[in-house]
Amino acid sequence: MKIGNIDFGERPLFLAPMEDVTDIGFRHLCKRFGASMVYTEFVSAEALVRSIKATTDKLAISDDERPVGIQIYGRTVEAMVEAAKIVEQARPDIIDLNFGCPVKKVAGKGAGAGMLQNIPLMLDITRQVVRAVNTPVTVKTRLGWNAENIVITDLAEQLQDCGIQALTIHGRTRAQMYTGQADWTLIGEVKRNPRITIPIIGNGDITTPEQARDAFDRYGVDAVMVGRATFGRPWIFKEMRDYLDGRPADTSLDINRKIDILEEQLRINVERIDEYRGILHTRRHIAASPVFKGIPDFRQTRIAMLRAETVDELVGIMEQVRQQLTNK
Repeated sequence: MKIGNIDFGERPLFLAPMEDVTDIGFRHLCKRFGASMVYTEFVSAEALVRSIKATTDKLAISDDERPVGIQIYGRTVEAMVEAAKIVEQARPDIIDLNFGCPVKKVAGKGAGAGMLQNIPLMLDITRQVVRAVNTPVTVKTRLGWNAENIVITDLAEQLQDCGIQALTIHGRTRAQMYTGQADWTLIGEVKRNPRITIPIIGNGDITTPEQARDAFDRYGVDAVMVGRATFGRPWIFKEMRDYLDGRPADTSLDINRKIDILEEQLRINVERIDEYRGILHTRRHIAASPVFKGIPDFRQTRIAMLRAETVDELVGIMEQVRQQLTNK
């Protein structure tokens, strides 16, 4: 599977762009464990144009995480074109246009999935961005605004005609947000359309190696994008990659090693930013990690993790949990 000149090999696995999740530390870990492509947190076009530091900081990428994509969202042609030009200077491998974010502060203002209510504007933005940059442009979107307005089969062709080089489809409508089940049948329908020649990347509810293989085998997608299932679990890409490639599960990925990985993620972010913000970036991953599921009365421990303000405090809580788990 290729996007532009980038060859991802067979059945690649992508890390979804997620706000407050896919910081550079987490991206590095996911890449190490087998993610074929990682994305930055999504970036506001308007904030980029205004040179808001918190937003421009998100453009920081490193060569050892390549290939890496930067995703932008906005609601005007002018802002999206200008933002794409700014992003191109950061030298990402791909510029992705976000027409799928369902949250109110984005979609409610007409950006992200809000564009599904204004398809002509979405297509105009896409055409103009493709023309404005030399970097491959891709799009991520949803099935439609709601169940009464499923547009993805026609929209995929229209976006392809705008010159994008790949399309990621999240198998839900905007109205669904993240509830219910992702509908992969429509993703498969787009992929089987003989008029579609660009890669189709499927996204939504992929949480196990078996589901990843099913997405490739049953729906024929070119790549699978994994989102929320990566929280506190960057090694999920190794689990999926081994399964897809027919290798036995890696027995070295035991509880001790997984806790070591989470502690490493914490230290990476603290060294990269500072102790306070590094902890803010990491503790939600740690508190959400499936490593800690099944621990009796874990709720209070989870709250303590989310309230921890120093590395020593957070690592101390994790070491107590490690002792609980290894003494079972």
